[in-house]
Amino acid sequence: MRYSALLTDLYELTMLAGYFEHGMHEDDASFDLFFRANPFKGGYAVFAGLEPALRYLEQVRFTEQDLAYLDSLNLFRPRFLDYLEGFRFRCKVIAPDEGTVVFANEPLVTIEGGLAQAQLVETVLLNIINFQTLVATKAARIQHAAGDGEVVEFGLRRAHGPDGGLGGTRAACVGGVRCTSNTWAGQIFGIPVQGTHAHSWVMAFDDELTAFRAYAEVFPDNAVLLVDTYDTLRIGIPNAITVAGELRKKGHELKGVRLDSGDLAYLSRRARKMFDEAGFPDVRIVASNELDEYVIQSLRSEGSRIDIYGVGTQLATAGGEGGGALGGVYKLVRFADKPRLKVTQDIAKATLPDRKRLLRLVDAAGTFIQDVICREGENLEPGATVYDPTNPSQRRRLEKTFDAVEIRRVVMEKGQIVGDLPDLKNCADHRVEQFRRLPEGTLRLHNPHTYKISISPQLHELRERLMEKIMF
Repeated sequence: MRYSALLTDLYELTMLAGYFEHGMHEDDASFDLFFRANPFKGGYAVFAGLEPALRYLEQVRFTEQDLAYLDSLNLFRPRFLDYLEGFRFRCKVIAPDEGTVVFANEPLVTIEGGLAQAQLVETVLLNIINFQTLVATKAARIQHAAGDGEVVEFGLRRAHGPDGGLGGTRAACVGGVRCTSNTWAGQIFGIPVQGTHAHSWVMAFDDELTAFRAYAEVFPDNAVLLVDTYDTLRIGIPNAITVAGELRKKGHELKGVRLDSGDLAYLSRRARKMFDEAGFPDVRIVASNELDEYVIQSLRSEGSRIDIYGVGTQLATAGGEGGGALGGVYKLVRFADKPRLKVTQDIAKATLPDRKRLLRLVDAAGTFIQDVICREGENLEPGATVYDPTNPSQRRRLEKTFDAVEIRRVVMEKGQIVGDLPDLKNCADHRVEQFRRLPEGTLRLHNPHTYKISISPQLHELRERLMEKIMF
C-alpha cells in the first residue's frame, strides 16, 4: 500500500527544514528504533512490520499536491520545498527478520545515512513497526496458548479502521495465526480465509433447521453451522446432526459447528460427545466470543474439546493488560562521526550510543542463553563481564562456551531492499522455531522467566564516559 510522504508528524518536517537551513541535512547519522518494556507484561515480543516499512521507504515521495499543502502552511521557505521535491530515501537499514523473538532495550531497526532522510521516516517506522510487532506478539501468545488447536483471526470488524484491519491481519500471521476471515487480506497476502455465518442467517428463516439446510445446500463441502442462536444443546446441535446426516447421504460431510456463547468448555465437551455418538467424529468444533490467550488457556485446562479458536477483538486491537501500544521509540545514536547519548536522571531511559551489533548467545543444544548488545566491531570474549542496560550496577559474567549469532542483517542499502524478504508463512515458521529455542519459562503468561539482555564492556564504558561528560 502506498502512503503519502505527509504521513508524519509536523515536527519531523520542521526539524528537516532546520537541518537544511543550517547545512546539516546530508551529514551522516544513525538512529535506533527500540522499545523499553515487553508488551502484555510478558517475556518477549515478536518482531513484525518490516516488509511494509521497507516498501514505504522505497517509494516515499513528495507530490505536487503535498508540496502545495506544505507551502500553504506558511512555515517553509521555497528552497526547502524545492529540496523536498527531489527527496529520496537512500539510507542503510539494519533489522531482524520478521518473526524473530526480541526483547526490551534492544536496537531493532537501525537507520544509517543522511540526517534529513533518517529523521523524516521516524514517525512512519514507529507507526508500522509498533503496531505490527504488538499484534504479532499477541497472536503468538494466543497461538501458544491454543497448543495444537487452530486459531483463526476474526478481528476485522473490531480493528482500528481499515489500515488496522489489514495490517493487523498481516501481523497476526507473522505471529503464527495461519487463517483469517478478512478476505481483502487473503487477496493481498495470500492468507487462507475461513468463515461461517452469522445469527442473522438463522433468523432470516422460519426455523433453525431450515436455515441450516439452506446453508448446507449452497456450501455442501464447507458448511460450518452456528448452533447457539436459540438453544445450543437442545436445538442447535441436534439440527446440525440432522443436516450432517443429510449431507452424508449426498456424498458430502458437515465441516463443523461454531459455539459463540455460553460455557464454551462444557458446551464443546457435550457437542463432541453428541457428534461422536451420532457417527460424526470428524465434525470440527469452532469457538468464538471474546477469546484471548488467558481464556483459551483456561478452556484447555477445563478439558474443552475445541478444535478451532476464532479470536477477534483482543487480537485485532492487541488488547489486554500491558497491550494497547508497544511504546517503541526512535533515537539518534551517532551524528557527525561522534556517538550521541540521550540521558535523564532515570538511567533506565538513557539510550545506548553509537552503532551496535545485537548478538544472541546460544548453547551447544541450540537454546538461547542471552542477548548482548555490543559496539560495532567489538567481539565478545568468554567470561567477559556484561552489564544490565537499565541498571549498570547489575553485572554478570558470560558463559565459558557459546556461539554468538548476529540477530540482525542489512535489509536495505542506499534505499533499495537487499535480497528477498521471507513470505508470511516463512515468518510464522521462523517464530515457531524461535519459541522452541527459548529458555524454559520465557513463554509463561504469568510471571515469565526474565530473558537476560546485557551490554558489552566497550558499550558500557562508552556510555559511562559520555554520561560523565554530559552530566558533570
